[in-house]
Amino acid sequence: MFVTLEGPEGAGKTTLARELALRLESKGRHVLMTREPGAGTFGQTLRELLLHGDRLPPVTELLLFLTDRSHHVARIVRPALARGVVVLCDRFTDSTVVYQGYARGFDLDWLRSLNQFATAGLIPDRTLLIDLEVEIGLARVKEPDRLDAESIEFHRRVRDGFLKEASLDPNRWRILDGSQPPQAVAAEAWEAMRDLL
Repeated sequence: MFVTLEGPEGAGKTTLARELALRLESKGRHVLMTREPGAGTFGQTLRELLLHGDRLPPVTELLLFLTDRSHHVARIVRPALARGVVVLCDRFTDSTVVYQGYARGFDLDWLRSLNQFATAGLIPDRTLLIDLEVEIGLARVKEPDRLDAESIEFHRRVRDGFLKEASLDPNRWRILDGSQPPQAVAAEAWEAMRDLL
């Protein structure tokens, strides 16, 4: 089972992934928590460039995200899925469509094609979107990175993009209320995964 967690900055994806991993493990499931960018040594190197380096041209940023994703899927995600491990991934292809498409202005269909190529067609079984007001999310960020520092308008386009993408595929996406306490979000997420379990 492959579950991705998406949402605007400060939504609580990492906190939710940890709670879901604990619940799944308590049910006897083997779980891998991973993230994009930043899984493994190669991914961590790219994460530093993408989130903590100098401002990047938009095309460079896009290609680095895709490079990270291709390596991540081939070396980490697919092997884990082949072993029957539940993979919980903090950000995946939808973040590229939203951040580079809705927020940066690249063509959405082109981005979907690039994602298809980079992942060899891997699609999550479920995508959990933690939705909340942009201002609330940004206020939660303790150590801002390069993307956190983008304009409020950029972050509003990100949130709107996620909601639009979720509306296009309601069978895969579930929208969670990120303004709730973490345990309430986790309970909502667990319910949203029940059919997969």
